[in-house]
Amino acid sequence: MTGDDPLNPPGVILAGGRSRRMGQNKADVLLGPKTLLAHVVDRIRPQVSTLALNVAEDAFGDIKDDGRGTALPRVPDTLPGRRGPLAGILAAMRHTAASHPHVTHVLTVPVDSPFLPGDLMARFAEVATTSEAIAIASSDGNLHPVCGLWPVSLADTLQTFLEGPDEPRVKGFLEGQKTSVVDFELRVTALGPLDPFLNVNTPDDLETARRFLETHP
Repeated sequence: MTGDDPLNPPGVILAGGRSRRMGQNKADVLLGPKTLLAHVVDRIRPQVSTLALNVAEDAFGDIKDDGRGTALPRVPDTLPGRRGPLAGILAAMRHTAASHPHVTHVLTVPVDSPFLPGDLMARFAEVATTSEAIAIASSDGNLHPVCGLWPVSLADTLQTFLEGPDEPRVKGFLEGQKTSVVDFELRVTALGPLDPFLNVNTPDDLETARRFLETHP
């Protein structure tokens, strides 16, 4: 999968959304003593070789760091306008190709999923056995298409898709690619089943995440 260690590709956290329903940048939202960004960093950093943050140009002043006082490298979208999560995935591919020329894949995860699996990359590596293979997460019957392992070689193909006339949806792009879906089980907690891909999109979601964090740190 990579020129060095197939289990440790670069990782990019996608944080380019507008966060309208949260009323502030989700990366800086506090969940317990840490920000959402810091939770995701703690989950993903042990699974990747390097870590960067995809954010819109106008959000650079809002996101501080990874919660440890360390600024993550910023990877802005490479296409003008806001084209959704696929634009962030494209930026991750371009950044990886430029900074890690011998690497075949890049891992992307959203900034609003604080309970990501600790074996995410290991499970993806089991199915992404060629340089063209994509691995995408699912749980409880739902696909999580922005949480995936992406071949860097698809950057031009993805850019052409993004520049097309149709609305650029991740699932639409995946339909024409060699994609493997990896299903992750829900976690058993005192509050009931916890989806490891729980998204914090609203204040109600944040309160749900806080309750789970108290029983499943």
